[in-house]
Amino acid sequence: MTNIILSAEGLSKRFNGLQAVKNLSLNVEEGEVFGFLGPNGAGKTTTIRMLTGLLRPDGGRVLLNGQVMQGGDAAARAQVGVCPQEVVIWKKLTCLEQLVFTGQLYGLDGQTARRNALRLLDELDLAEKRNSLSGTLSGGMQRRLNIALALVHDPRIVVLDEPEAGLDPQNRVGVREYVQSLAHRKTDRLTTHNMDEAERVADRVAIIDHGELLVLDTPEQLKRQVGEGDVLEIGLKNGRRDEEAAQAALSSLAANVQWDEAGAVLRVRALDAVGRLAQILGALEAAGFQPGAVNIRANTLEDVFIQLTGRRLRE
Repeated sequence: MTNIILSAEGLSKRFNGLQAVKNLSLNVEEGEVFGFLGPNGAGKTTTIRMLTGLLRPDGGRVLLNGQVMQGGDAAARAQVGVCPQEVVIWKKLTCLEQLVFTGQLYGLDGQTARRNALRLLDELDLAEKRNSLSGTLSGGMQRRLNIALALVHDPRIVVLDEPEAGLDPQNRVGVREYVQSLAHRKTDRLTTHNMDEAERVADRVAIIDHGELLVLDTPEQLKRQVGEGDVLEIGLKNGRRDEEAAQAALSSLAANVQWDEAGAVLRVRALDAVGRLAQILGALEAAGFQPGAVNIRANTLEDVFIQLTGRRLRE
């Protein structure tokens, strides 16, 4: 039985007549990396602020460990750590100083705050920079310090907003692996525009738009059930090109069927194409085609996202 650590029940929020979030409900399970995705203006930030106790909802409620989170509930908010997209550090304090200071702001005694700070500096490869002014750190180091600041008070839930933003490949891999390692100890809530990041890291993904929850499932399930589908490239041994016959044979299995320019390869797009491969090949053979080599490009989380939210640019 899963342990639900954070719940939203019918959350709604309106700003100056604009419905930013509308009747949104979801559960976050303890120890999972939960991806929270949506286009610009979809209501992600407003929802995150309500879930972390920083904004009071107009309707609905937030439950933390089964208890309703009230506005101004400092004890509840202390169970949540937030790492914003923008790097927020004190550039004229050393790494160690600001981590200890932040821990004490959350009520830790000095000894515990220092112990937590030193552990995090070591885990995030910043131990050698403990006594360096944070303003002298590289961008990647500042991003890692920002993550440490969200964790120094040992929260049960950590919210990471675009944690890989602006990082080089080495730092990106390091941060990604650290986020995944946190799931053994904490619940991670990840909000990002990077579909590849979410697909690699998240256990489950929620996609919202116009303030409403569209889907919530594992990345693999979403890729199987939503989006334009996997792409199969099927070589035909007899070179037969009869588009109407192919469309008719695969009408119940595929969303789209077309030939390449040379007419020797049939491109078939279908949801859960791997699971349906035997059916697709069998249907083609029954229609008189002779399938040969097969290549596949799997459906991606970005395909799912675009299918659900559209291609129109958002401000």
